[in-house]
Amino acid sequence: MAENSKDRRERAGADARSQQEAEAQLVREKTARLRALRLARDAKAINETAKGAATAGKHAATKRKPRNSGDKASSLSEWLITQQKDGRHN
Repeated sequence: MAENSKDRRERAGADARSQQEAEAQLVREKTARLRALRLARDAKAINETAKGAATAGKHAATKRKPRNSGDKASSLSEWLITQQKDGRHN
């Protein structure tokens, strides 16, 4: 009787190992599939970026609005003082 229970435990252990191995194989296959999809997506994004960069030079560049010469640049400390006077708090 002791041999029968020992044999059953060994078979149960072997079944559990084979189930774990099967699950591990499924995880490896899924990971490989997702990696391939991610690499394909990244390659497509790089190609689109390269195409966009090649055509970007053909468009006229937008110019920044020139600063009025009458505007006086104030220092940070002056700006902070005006903020406090206006009732604004950090």
